[in-house]
Amino acid sequence: MTKIADLDTPVVLIDIDRVEANLKRAQEHADKEGYALRPHIKTHKLPRFAKRQIELGAVGITVQKLGEAEVMADAGITDLFLPYNILGAKKLARLKALNDRLTIAVTADSPDTVAGYAATFASGKPLTVLVECDSGGGRCGVQTPAQALALARQIELAPGLRFGGLMTYPPLHGVDKSNAWINDTLAVFKEAGIAVPKVTSGNSPDMWAPGGGPVTERRPGTYIYYDRFQVHEKVANLDDCALTVMATVVSRPTPTRIVIDAGSKSLTSDLLNMNGYGLVMGTDLTVKGLSEEHGVIELPVASDWPRIGERLRIIPNHACVVSNLFDTVTLISGDEVQETVPVAARGRVD
Repeated sequence: MTKIADLDTPVVLIDIDRVEANLKRAQEHADKEGYALRPHIKTHKLPRFAKRQIELGAVGITVQKLGEAEVMADAGITDLFLPYNILGAKKLARLKALNDRLTIAVTADSPDTVAGYAATFASGKPLTVLVECDSGGGRCGVQTPAQALALARQIELAPGLRFGGLMTYPPLHGVDKSNAWINDTLAVFKEAGIAVPKVTSGNSPDMWAPGGGPVTERRPGTYIYYDRFQVHEKVANLDDCALTVMATVVSRPTPTRIVIDAGSKSLTSDLLNMNGYGLVMGTDLTVKGLSEEHGVIELPVASDWPRIGERLRIIPNHACVVSNLFDTVTLISGDEVQETVPVAARGRVD
């Protein structure tokens, strides 16, 4: 059996035992709290893990772009949610082809987007459309409950479209604010006599919020691997982190400087309000600087460890980005290599 020490670097290592524990813990929590789990595959981009999430009880998966949806559909997954405004004749044609072969829902936050859906789906199998709501995240989404109601009415009146509910991506640490926004919107819908089939919300930290609020479905992604940011947010421990980037020390130009062969093309440049670009596993050292092919670690005091040629494993700040930087990842159990697999949905930005 190949050992991880035998691998060339930089390489992404996925601890499958930690993955399995993370998936089971999340599904058990969702079942206990009474919400549906629809994991976001942007973190792993691997059909095998998407299928395992569904086997454990997920109602389906979330994808972010049509390309990801097509990869997952080709792998045999049949229930997809694509929370994105799909625009343009070519993309709408691809969406229609997907809708014809499986269950897929999308979002809209403007009359223009709804009009495009309506023109494309005027005949044939209806398309389910949810209204995206900006409940405090400051990205896409209608800005008021009244706008949400108006868009839902447009969807209901359009031949070939079906109103599927409300979708949001709340701000970090903003669950209460987001829930209040959604509750106000649900009240407006109730007064108008329009049923809201589901309320779906995202992000891994919020998935651990107590049940009983307006959210009926959650779309966490990072929880499968976790990362340094999730540990920073106290929703995971370092021992839960399943994805690491193994790198080799290629230079020791000073007694306090370590240079590794993993730079910005291997580790995300996201700081996420933390110091450094990743944590050296088993230490409190961080990657202080990145160029394209070099990562720099500064020691607090002079030391001859680690030496040139030694391997370090880095827990990245943001695992989702790292998955999109590599063509393959290597699945491990302990220090043994199980398999190297292609990241099937890598680079699907369309």
